[in-house]
Amino acid sequence: AQNSIVAEAEVLRIAIIEDLVNDRLIIRIKDDGRGMDEETVAHVIDPFYTTRTTRRVGLGIPMFKASAEGCNGSFFIESQLGVGTEIDAEFQHSHIDRVPLGNMTDTIVTIVMGSPKMDLIYTHCVNEKRFCLNTKEIRKTLGDEIPITSIEVIKWLKEYVSHELASLYEQ
Repeated sequence: AQNSIVAEAEVLRIAIIEDLVNDRLIIRIKDDGRGMDEETVAHVIDPFYTTRTTRRVGLGIPMFKASAEGCNGSFFIESQLGVGTEIDAEFQHSHIDRVPLGNMTDTIVTIVMGSPKMDLIYTHCVNEKRFCLNTKEIRKTLGDEIPITSIEVIKWLKEYVSHELASLYEQ
C-alpha cells in the first residue's frame, strides 16, 4: 500500500481471500500508479535495491515474496510504466510460519488517513462470506462538506470495518 501511495496511485485495490476449505490465503494488491519498467520489476525483489534516496534497502516486497514462498505459496508481480502494478501472493493458510494478517481495521484507517484523495477498494473474503469497502462511495455519500479524514468519519470507519471483518469469521 505504501508503494502505491508513493507511486501516486489514484485507485488502490487490496483483496484478501481466505479459502479455509482449501487452506489458502491470497493477497492481491493492484494500483494505477506510475508503474515500473521491466528492469525495475526484475530488481524490486532484491532487498538491496530501492528507488528511494532516503535509504539503501527496500525490504517490503522481498520480505512479502519470501514469506509467501516460505509458506508453501507463490508470489507474482507485474507492472507497466504509466499503467500500474499488481502483486499476488498466495500462502498456505495454516502454515506454521505464516505471519498473521494483523489489525486490518487499523491498516485500512491508516491508508485512508495517509492518502485521503486516493480511492481504496478493500475486499476481504472468508470462504463464501465477503466484505467490500470503497472509499469513493463513502466520499460520495459525505459530499464536499465533510472530509473523509474528519474525526467523526474515521471513528465510524473504524467501527464499521471492525464489525464487518469480525462478521466474516462468525459461524
